[in-house]
Amino acid sequence: MWIHEHHNWPNFTWDAGKLASKLADIRHRQGRLLGKMEGLGFELKREASLSTLTSDVVKSSAIEGENLNPKEVRSSIARRLGIDIASPMPVNQDVEGIVEIMLDATQQSSKPLTKERLFDWHAALFPTGRSGMRRITVGEWRTVESGSMQVVSGPVGREKVHFEAPNAERLEHEMTKFLAWFEGEDGIDPVLRAGIAHLWFVTIHPFEDGNGRIARAIADMALARAEGMPYRFYSLSSQFESERKDYYDQLEKQQRGTPEATNWLEWFLGCLGRAISSAENTLSAILFEAQLWEKINRQSVNQRQRLIINRMLEDDFKGHMNTSKYAKLAKCSTDTALRDIQNLKSRGIFIQNPGGGRSTSYRLLDTI
Repeated sequence: MWIHEHHNWPNFTWDAGKLASKLADIRHRQGRLLGKMEGLGFELKREASLSTLTSDVVKSSAIEGENLNPKEVRSSIARRLGIDIASPMPVNQDVEGIVEIMLDATQQSSKPLTKERLFDWHAALFPTGRSGMRRITVGEWRTVESGSMQVVSGPVGREKVHFEAPNAERLEHEMTKFLAWFEGEDGIDPVLRAGIAHLWFVTIHPFEDGNGRIARAIADMALARAEGMPYRFYSLSSQFESERKDYYDQLEKQQRGTPEATNWLEWFLGCLGRAISSAENTLSAILFEAQLWEKINRQSVNQRQRLIINRMLEDDFKGHMNTSKYAKLAKCSTDTALRDIQNLKSRGIFIQNPGGGRSTSYRLLDTI
């Protein structure tokens, strides 16, 4: 028997006493992180939020096996938030759609979650009306004709079935109850509401595809409401992705159980806590980058040097810098590259690595 077939569905219950200490710790850590972020300037807060939202979009899609280009995602979010970034990129429809959903969920979290809003999200996620090669029903609940909905993970041919969702005939009733609860006033802590909302929506699985990504957007929306601010400084989806196997295992256990959701919520709170811990590392990196540019901008740097420094600060930059790599990236001669490098070295911005001759290489300073 699946959870949605239980006589007590969807009356979720949990042991508040068992969750109290974890919930208090999460609330304390949320407050501490938000306090640190409030101490930053406007631009740094936007940069931190851009980094978090980029990770959220990329990782939420990765859980479903869809690998988006992080640079495209970053470019799309930056453009929508009015943030200037180095090397913006053209963006395809798939990226634009999931970015639009995530920003609507977090930047407009106070607006009611309605059936029409969910339909708009789903249409944005599948702008061509197809999931891969398959035509699907877009902007509506899945239909009887689409057959039973099994929730699976794993590669084609080796899929693992985690559970089976309610029949299509039940969807209007099920989603009406869910949306009324999500917008209701019942005194549930907003963080717990995020955990229950994610589980409940995933269980119903109202669309033919895209349910996981929309469920994670709903959880982010609930968390944004809990914090009372549109900026995102930690990525729950990134943490779900890094714990993907456990994530699916926990969902499957709950689907085969009852609406008593203490174990799910314990895991959800633990995962959220680990997401906040990861955010502190992101914050440190952003603060370092800000301090680095403050040091650099005490004297002017030319456009080539600025381009190279920005490139070295990107997450996907591999190895160290040398003269030939500099010349190739900056589209200049090796003599010009060497002069630029020596200038940055003399200012303490570049540190020369051990070794010399043809193997001479440089890295950015790592402490300020």
